[in-house]
Amino acid sequence: MGLQALFFYLFAFVAVASAFMVIWSKNPVHSVLFLILVFFNAAGLFLLLGAEFLAMILLVVYVGAVAVLFLFVVMMLDIDFTELRAGVLEYAPIGAIIGLILAAELIVVVGGTVISPEIAKTVAMPIPALTERTNTAALGDVLYTNYVYFFQIAGLVLLVAMIGAIVLTLKHRTHIKRQDIARQVARNPATAVEVVKVKPGQGV
Repeated sequence: MGLQALFFYLFAFVAVASAFMVIWSKNPVHSVLFLILVFFNAAGLFLLLGAEFLAMILLVVYVGAVAVLFLFVVMMLDIDFTELRAGVLEYAPIGAIIGLILAAELIVVVGGTVISPEIAKTVAMPIPALTERTNTAALGDVLYTNYVYFFQIAGLVLLVAMIGAIVLTLKHRTHIKRQDIARQVARNPATAVEVVKVKPGQGV
Protein backbone atom coordinates (compact mmCIF):
# COMPACT_ATOMS: atom_id res chain seq x y z
CA MET A 1 0.00 0.00 0.00
CA GLY A 2 1.42 3.32 -1.07
CA LEU A 3 1.44 6.51 0.93
CA GLN A 4 -1.31 8.05 -1.22
CA ALA A 5 -3.59 5.05 -0.70
CA LEU A 6 -2.92 5.19 3.05
CA PHE A 7 -3.96 8.84 3.26
CA PHE A 8 -7.00 8.10 1.09
CA TYR A 9 -8.29 5.44 3.47
CA LEU A 10 -7.49 7.66 6.45
CA PHE A 11 -9.38 10.67 5.10
CA ALA A 12 -12.26 8.50 3.86
CA PHE A 13 -12.67 6.68 7.18
CA VAL A 14 -12.60 9.87 9.24
CA ALA A 15 -15.00 11.60 6.83
CA VAL A 16 -17.53 8.75 6.96
CA ALA A 17 -17.25 8.43 10.75
CA SER A 18 -17.64 12.19 11.20
CA ALA A 19 -20.66 12.26 8.86
CA PHE A 20 -22.26 9.53 10.95
CA MET A 21 -21.60 11.50 14.12
CA VAL A 22 -23.23 14.59 12.58
CA ILE A 23 -26.60 12.83 12.60
CA TRP A 24 -25.91 10.78 15.73
CA SER A 25 -24.88 13.58 18.11
CA LYS A 26 -27.65 14.90 20.32
CA ASN A 27 -25.86 18.20 20.91
CA PRO A 28 -26.27 20.44 17.83
CA VAL A 29 -22.97 22.21 18.54
CA HIS A 30 -21.16 18.87 18.43
CA SER A 31 -22.93 18.08 15.14
CA VAL A 32 -21.60 21.28 13.57
CA LEU A 33 -18.09 20.54 14.81
CA PHE A 34 -18.23 17.06 13.29
CA LEU A 35 -19.50 18.65 10.06
CA ILE A 36 -16.43 20.88 9.99
CA LEU A 37 -14.28 17.76 10.42
CA VAL A 38 -16.08 16.18 7.43
CA PHE A 39 -15.24 19.22 5.31
CA PHE A 40 -11.56 19.06 6.27
CA ASN A 41 -11.29 15.39 5.32
CA ALA A 42 -13.19 15.97 2.07
CA ALA A 43 -10.69 18.72 1.26
CA GLY A 44 -7.90 16.21 1.87
CA LEU A 45 -9.52 13.81 -0.60
CA PHE A 46 -9.73 16.58 -3.20
CA LEU A 47 -6.03 17.28 -2.71
CA LEU A 48 -5.24 13.63 -3.34
CA LEU A 49 -7.20 13.85 -6.60
CA GLY A 50 -5.20 16.89 -7.69
CA ALA A 51 -8.17 19.26 -7.35
CA GLU A 52 -6.49 21.80 -5.12
CA PHE A 53 -8.89 24.57 -6.13
CA LEU A 54 -11.94 22.61 -4.96
CA ALA A 55 -10.13 21.75 -1.74
CA MET A 56 -9.40 25.40 -0.96
CA ILE A 57 -12.94 26.44 -1.91
CA LEU A 58 -14.30 23.76 0.43
CA LEU A 59 -12.21 25.09 3.31
CA VAL A 60 -12.75 28.79 2.65
CA VAL A 61 -16.45 28.75 1.75
CA TYR A 62 -17.92 25.86 3.71
CA VAL A 63 -15.66 25.72 6.76
CA GLY A 64 -14.86 29.42 6.93
CA ALA A 65 -18.36 30.71 6.25
CA VAL A 66 -21.20 28.21 6.21
CA ALA A 67 -20.18 25.88 9.03
CA VAL A 68 -18.98 28.72 11.27
CA LEU A 69 -22.25 30.55 10.58
CA PHE A 70 -24.20 27.44 11.59
CA LEU A 71 -22.12 27.18 14.75
CA PHE A 72 -22.71 30.79 15.80
CA VAL A 73 -26.42 30.59 14.98
CA VAL A 74 -26.84 27.41 17.00
CA MET A 75 -24.87 28.83 19.93
CA MET A 76 -26.56 32.25 19.99
CA LEU A 77 -30.17 31.24 19.34
CA ASP A 78 -32.03 29.45 22.09
CA ILE A 79 -33.69 26.85 19.87
CA ASP A 80 -35.89 24.18 21.41
CA PHE A 81 -34.66 21.16 19.43
CA THR A 82 -36.96 18.83 21.35
CA GLU A 83 -39.95 20.66 19.89
CA LEU A 84 -38.42 20.58 16.41
CA ARG A 85 -37.85 16.84 16.57
CA ALA A 86 -41.39 16.15 17.76
CA GLY A 87 -42.77 16.00 14.19
CA VAL A 88 -39.91 14.07 12.62
CA LEU A 89 -41.88 10.83 12.35
CA GLU A 90 -44.52 12.56 10.25
CA TYR A 91 -41.93 13.22 7.51
CA ALA A 92 -40.20 9.84 7.84
CA PRO A 93 -41.93 8.24 4.79
CA ILE A 94 -40.97 11.17 2.54
CA GLY A 95 -37.42 11.09 3.88
CA ALA A 96 -37.22 7.33 3.27
CA ILE A 97 -38.39 7.75 -0.35
CA ILE A 98 -35.81 10.49 -0.98
CA GLY A 99 -33.11 8.34 0.62
CA LEU A 100 -34.00 5.38 -1.61
CA ILE A 101 -33.87 7.59 -4.71
CA LEU A 102 -30.42 8.92 -3.75
CA ALA A 103 -29.21 5.39 -2.99
CA ALA A 104 -30.45 4.20 -6.40
CA GLU A 105 -28.62 7.07 -8.12
CA LEU A 106 -25.37 6.21 -6.29
CA ILE A 107 -25.74 2.55 -7.24
CA VAL A 108 -26.28 3.47 -10.89
CA VAL A 109 -23.23 5.77 -10.95
CA VAL A 110 -20.87 3.43 -9.09
CA GLY A 111 -22.22 0.30 -10.77
CA GLY A 112 -21.89 1.86 -14.21
CA THR A 113 -18.19 2.54 -13.72
CA VAL A 114 -17.62 -0.98 -12.34
CA ILE A 115 -19.57 -2.80 -15.06
CA SER A 116 -18.30 -0.63 -17.92
CA PRO A 117 -14.88 0.90 -17.08
CA GLU A 118 -14.65 2.36 -20.59
CA ILE A 119 -17.34 4.92 -19.68
CA ALA A 120 -14.68 7.11 -18.07
CA LYS A 121 -12.86 7.28 -21.42
CA THR A 122 -15.92 8.68 -23.20
CA VAL A 123 -15.94 11.94 -21.24
CA ALA A 124 -16.43 14.84 -23.65
CA MET A 125 -14.08 17.19 -21.80
CA PRO A 126 -11.45 15.19 -19.91
CA ILE A 127 -9.27 16.85 -17.29
CA PRO A 128 -5.95 17.90 -18.87
CA ALA A 129 -2.65 16.91 -17.32
CA LEU A 130 -1.29 19.19 -14.60
CA THR A 131 1.79 19.82 -16.74
CA GLU A 132 -0.40 21.28 -19.50
CA ARG A 133 -3.04 23.16 -17.53
CA THR A 134 -3.55 23.82 -13.84
CA ASN A 135 -6.67 22.57 -12.13
CA THR A 136 -7.99 26.09 -11.49
CA ALA A 137 -7.48 27.20 -15.09
CA ALA A 138 -9.07 24.03 -16.49
CA LEU A 139 -12.10 24.47 -14.24
CA GLY A 140 -12.42 28.11 -15.28
CA ASP A 141 -12.20 27.18 -18.98
CA VAL A 142 -15.14 24.80 -18.67
CA LEU A 143 -17.22 26.87 -16.28
CA TYR A 144 -16.98 30.23 -18.04
CA THR A 145 -17.19 28.97 -21.64
CA ASN A 146 -19.34 25.87 -22.06
CA TYR A 147 -21.45 26.30 -18.94
CA VAL A 148 -21.50 30.08 -18.53
CA TYR A 149 -25.30 30.32 -18.96
CA PHE A 150 -25.90 27.56 -16.43
CA PHE A 151 -23.53 29.34 -14.08
CA GLN A 152 -25.53 32.57 -14.38
CA ILE A 153 -28.82 30.71 -13.90
CA ALA A 154 -27.46 29.07 -10.75
CA GLY A 155 -26.54 32.51 -9.41
CA LEU A 156 -30.06 33.79 -10.09
CA VAL A 157 -31.58 30.75 -8.38
CA LEU A 158 -29.43 31.35 -5.29
CA LEU A 159 -30.40 35.03 -5.30
CA VAL A 160 -34.11 34.18 -5.47
CA ALA A 161 -33.68 31.58 -2.72
CA MET A 162 -31.92 34.12 -0.49
CA ILE A 163 -34.63 36.75 -1.04
CA GLY A 164 -37.34 34.14 -0.41
CA ALA A 165 -35.72 33.04 2.85
CA ILE A 166 -35.51 36.66 4.02
CA VAL A 167 -39.15 37.33 3.13
CA LEU A 168 -40.40 34.15 4.80
CA THR A 169 -38.46 34.72 8.02
CA LEU A 170 -39.07 38.49 8.26
CA LYS A 171 -41.37 39.31 11.15
CA HIS A 172 -42.91 42.76 11.52
CA ARG A 173 -43.08 43.64 15.18
CA THR A 174 -45.51 46.34 16.23
CA HIS A 175 -43.49 47.70 19.16
CA ILE A 176 -40.40 48.45 17.05
CA LYS A 177 -40.05 51.81 15.30
CA ARG A 178 -39.38 51.47 11.58
CA GLN A 179 -38.42 53.98 8.95
CA ASP A 180 -41.25 55.20 6.69
CA ILE A 181 -39.63 57.04 3.78
CA ALA A 182 -42.92 58.19 2.23
CA ARG A 183 -44.00 59.72 5.54
CA GLN A 184 -40.66 61.48 5.93
CA VAL A 185 -40.79 62.95 2.43
CA ALA A 186 -44.37 64.19 2.95
CA ARG A 187 -43.45 66.17 6.08
CA ASN A 188 -43.98 69.93 6.12
CA PRO A 189 -43.17 72.62 8.69
CA ALA A 190 -46.62 72.30 10.25
CA THR A 191 -46.13 68.59 11.01
CA ALA A 192 -42.37 68.65 11.57
CA VAL A 193 -42.36 71.20 14.40
CA GLU A 194 -44.58 71.08 17.45
CA VAL A 195 -44.63 73.97 19.88
CA VAL A 196 -45.34 72.92 23.43
CA LYS A 197 -46.21 75.53 26.03
CA VAL A 198 -44.91 74.53 29.43
CA LYS A 199 -46.47 76.07 32.46
CA PRO A 200 -44.16 77.52 35.12
CA GLY A 201 -42.96 74.88 37.54
CA GLN A 202 -43.82 71.94 35.30
CA GLY A 203 -41.62 69.84 33.08
CA VAL A 204 -42.20 68.63 29.57
